[in-house]
Amino acid sequence: MKPTRLALLLPLALALAACGSSEPPPAPKAAVALVTGSVEVRQVELTTSAEAVVEAVRQSTVSAQVSGRIVDIRFDVGDRVEKGAVILRIDERAASQAVAASEAQVREAEATLVNARANYERTRQLLAQKFVSQAAVDKAEAEFKASESRMKATLAGAGAAATERSFTTIVAPYSGVVSARHVQLGEMASPGKPLLTGFDPSGLRVVATVPSAQVPAIQAGAKARIEVPSLGRWVDVQSVTVVPSADPRTHTTQVRLDLPADAKGLLPGVFARAHFVTGRAPRLMVPREAVLRRSEVTAVYVVDAKGEPRLRQVRVGTASDEKSVEVLAGLKAGEKVALEPVKAGMAPAPAI
Repeated sequence: MKPTRLALLLPLALALAACGSSEPPPAPKAAVALVTGSVEVRQVELTTSAEAVVEAVRQSTVSAQVSGRIVDIRFDVGDRVEKGAVILRIDERAASQAVAASEAQVREAEATLVNARANYERTRQLLAQKFVSQAAVDKAEAEFKASESRMKATLAGAGAAATERSFTTIVAPYSGVVSARHVQLGEMASPGKPLLTGFDPSGLRVVATVPSAQVPAIQAGAKARIEVPSLGRWVDVQSVTVVPSADPRTHTTQVRLDLPADAKGLLPGVFARAHFVTGRAPRLMVPREAVLRRSEVTAVYVVDAKGEPRLRQVRVGTASDEKSVEVLAGLKAGEKVALEPVKAGMAPAPAI
């Protein structure tokens, strides 16, 4: 019996359907070009680190010396102020009245002194002519000297009144930047009330607190560098000064590190880390940008001879600088690591 047309066409239709449903295999991903660095043994400076904070060498709060209403505020937070510039004014009307009163008292004392001097001279002349007694001369001389004393006291009072009036005009004691304003326009000022706080940005230092047992090694090294994690910067210090006292409760000592005048971007209160040099020794170092930190895992991407990156966990040490980090385990000298770990993690997985 001959096969039907349907029976002959069915296998052909199934074959065509199978060919149409199949997809071409995915094209292999192109290899990612990675920038690499070398793991090498180098002589590095051994350091001991301590937490520190940036502070201004000159930082002060200007306070009121007289009572009065604040009538003028010329600077605000963040403004640059030159030395001697007027930063704030207090109502000086009461002080001006006191100055006017003291000046009137000075004129009165001057007139009294002139009269006492003239009376003393006349009395001396009359004594020479035998018209008055010596007692009259002594009395005139005493009145003259008393008038001189009152004149000096009055002049001193006038000077004090003028000085007090000058306190109504607040000037900048040095050039700097305003960091805080404690009053508003129209408020009442009183002696001792803080008005403005400022600092001189050209003179900064870092104050670190170290265990007292480490002070001899720090003094012997006499060299340190400052790391500012928030800015990703390292700064060389100009001098290291150990404060000659220790805290009896914590057994720690403060160390002051003077920063150069060109240390831009630093502000008082910024957290820093002081690294004190205590010696030199060979250490296995890896470029700092190659280290990848994720939670508790520290790793690098090791690039093999074929240029394929492989993630490898490492253990880092304490020796470091702005370019490299010490490796205690996980790497060996001569290996290549990816300097862009995020880019290396996006590379295609190596074939097994």
